[in-house]
Amino acid sequence: MDHPPAAALNTPSPGSRRLADAWHRIVARLSTDCPLCGGAARGARLCRGCADDLRLAWQAATPRRCLRCAMPAMDTAGRGCGCPLRHAAFVQAVAAFDYRPPADLLVLDLKNRLRLSRLRAVAALMSQAAREAGLCQDASRVLVPVPASRASLQRRGFNPAAELARAVSAELGWSCRGEWLARVRDGRKQSRLGREARRLAVLGAYACPVRIDGARVVLVDDVMTTGSTADSAARALVRAGAAEVVVLVAARAWSEMPVDGAGAAAGVIPPEGAVFWLGAGR
Repeated sequence: MDHPPAAALNTPSPGSRRLADAWHRIVARLSTDCPLCGGAARGARLCRGCADDLRLAWQAATPRRCLRCAMPAMDTAGRGCGCPLRHAAFVQAVAAFDYRPPADLLVLDLKNRLRLSRLRAVAALMSQAAREAGLCQDASRVLVPVPASRASLQRRGFNPAAELARAVSAELGWSCRGEWLARVRDGRKQSRLGREARRLAVLGAYACPVRIDGARVVLVDDVMTTGSTADSAARALVRAGAAEVVVLVAARAWSEMPVDGAGAAAGVIPPEGAVFWLGAGR
């Protein structure tokens, strides 16, 4: 059920689109095991119970999310999120689930264990989140994956964001244009950096080599932690003429990342019992 890594993400021809649609219809009918609970499922996706549980867990963790950063819009003291991304180049961030058990297993399997069979399950959750956010009302949106660093490409042999973008494209029918964003330099590994250090590490790291005037871009990545990578990539797209950039990620990490020694990131106070994951994403 694993897919080969995407070699090129240009807009597919009508013939290749029909072939891909036929393939996905066939795969959707196959009986498979749920990646989370091992129960009966279809098409390498989650079973209905696990899929429903993840969406309910996302909604129950905090009923109000900041549209810009997808973190809690109200903390335990009744204040706003104090969004550190209020000046970001993207207008909205949409996540399918929080990066915490059991959903984090889907991302870990894909990124660290190279199980590309998890793509359909994660892409289905991301597509559902996009629908619930109202993004699918605009069929002209274009998916653009965040380019991976050279080191991660050498380590994994593929770019998880590109594979997710391709899978979401198959789910929603949006065009996918990997060539619209290039990584022009590799920064420091971000997993143990604070917010400001992360921002500096990816500053100017991306470029859009073509004009995309008026494009409505959906920037795709696997995990969002501080939003520094998404902001840097979005700025490159906006400079190239994008009318709007929305970020779509599989998981939103609840980070208690130190802001270079100055305390918790963005001052976000999580709901009781929240699980934190450091260094999950960008």
